[in-house]
Amino acid sequence: MNWRKIGEVARGFGRGASRAGRVTVRAGRGAAGTSRKVGRGAAGATRSVGRATRRLTHAGGAGRTGLGRLIEVTAAHSAGDALITVALAGTLFFGLPVDEARGHVALYLLITMVPFAVLAPFVGPVLDRFRSGRRYVMAGTLFARGLLCFAMAAAVRPGDVITLFPAALGVLVLSKAYNVSRAAIMPSVLPANTTLVTANARVALFSLVTAGVALPIGAGLVAWLGAEWVLRGAMVLFLVLGVQAVRLPRHIDSPDLEEAEVDEEGAKIARWRTLLRVGPVVSEALRANAAIRVFSGFLLFYLLFLVQDKHLPGLPAEGTIALLAVAAGAGGLAGAAAASLIRARSPQIAVLASLGLCTATAAVAAYLFGLWAGVAVALVAAFAQELGKLALDAIVQREIGEEVRSSTFGVVEALLQLGWVLGGVAGLVMSLLSRGPAGLAGVAAVTGLTLAWLLIARRLRLSRSRGSANRRTARSRVHGEDVDNQPTVERTKPLANPFG
Repeated sequence: MNWRKIGEVARGFGRGASRAGRVTVRAGRGAAGTSRKVGRGAAGATRSVGRATRRLTHAGGAGRTGLGRLIEVTAAHSAGDALITVALAGTLFFGLPVDEARGHVALYLLITMVPFAVLAPFVGPVLDRFRSGRRYVMAGTLFARGLLCFAMAAAVRPGDVITLFPAALGVLVLSKAYNVSRAAIMPSVLPANTTLVTANARVALFSLVTAGVALPIGAGLVAWLGAEWVLRGAMVLFLVLGVQAVRLPRHIDSPDLEEAEVDEEGAKIARWRTLLRVGPVVSEALRANAAIRVFSGFLLFYLLFLVQDKHLPGLPAEGTIALLAVAAGAGGLAGAAAASLIRARSPQIAVLASLGLCTATAAVAAYLFGLWAGVAVALVAAFAQELGKLALDAIVQREIGEEVRSSTFGVVEALLQLGWVLGGVAGLVMSLLSRGPAGLAGVAAVTGLTLAWLLIARRLRLSRSRGSANRRTARSRVHGEDVDNQPTVERTKPLANPFG
């Protein structure tokens, strides 16, 4: 009898376990079905976003000329830059005590001056010599950045500064080399009825958006996995982008060059590659952009160290830095959007207007110094830097010929970087001497004097140009030439050397 009861109890337990198992299986199937539905929904949403992005990047004929694919590669390149910035932020600056951070930042700024001063005369001419292989040059910079990210991933956790700083410096130089190559090929991928400023603005807009998306994602991954894994992810991204750069359209490697000019004896005229002979329009835009970069570099380090030293009250340090970063990002986006609206003939005015806006904002912020004044000046600095640089790129692409365009962009990038570094050093020093308004007033005075000098020089140049045109017209009339019926020569290609 006892054995029979035990058997019945055991069978009851077995039937209960069987029912529980069937319920578990049904629940598992339901969960799997839900997971499949969620996965299909996420994949569908990703494909929809991808198709929408492709439509935007390839709009206006950009897909046919190769501009769309160049936009996609450059945007992903900016996302990789953002990941590197997030991964190294704690190591190079924010994780250090204030005094120690100043020493590291000063060392970093001084080191960044050396390669640009030494490599500027060589990088551009080398890129000009390899015009037939620009895709491979761009791919090489991306592959090299991937390898440097691998080296930094191994050095970031132990804090190996000897490896970390040179690798970060190499990443910076390679990023500039990529930007020089990308800017030089823009006229080769320009769609019909699209101005150079608009094309540059489209590239910048997508780059800023992807960088803005990558920054919080990178910050979350750094908190979850660590900076070394974010750098390894950036390595994979750059390696994939290197392959995509090789797959850009082949006509990028075969630019339509002007025939070399010859003198009366048939000898080729030399093309000088010095900054002093790029022409007054390019020189004016470059000087204005250099002043804007000094202003931007000064504000970056001046405001950040004011926050670190608790001289910009209102929010906790982390909240203030985040607010300044958001303002700078919004300013960059607004600058790129404004650049897309510029007409083909007015980039010079946009550059000077950007410098004037910096001057006025810094002066007002010095008078009304505080947290929101700092946010406003950060927003305007990013806006002016983005708008001025896009207008400068369009001027160089329009005025400088294919055979020396990379050389010119190399010098331009080097000088702008040096201006940013000098501004950063000035901001670093001023943060030790001033608590706020005096620093902003000083940088407003510097930019204001620079703007006045540029405006006076521009007025004199235009007056001389009008005087020369009037004298030529008078001489033509004296000699009996019909000036009104003279054939008009339309310049369809940029000059290799406006003063050549």
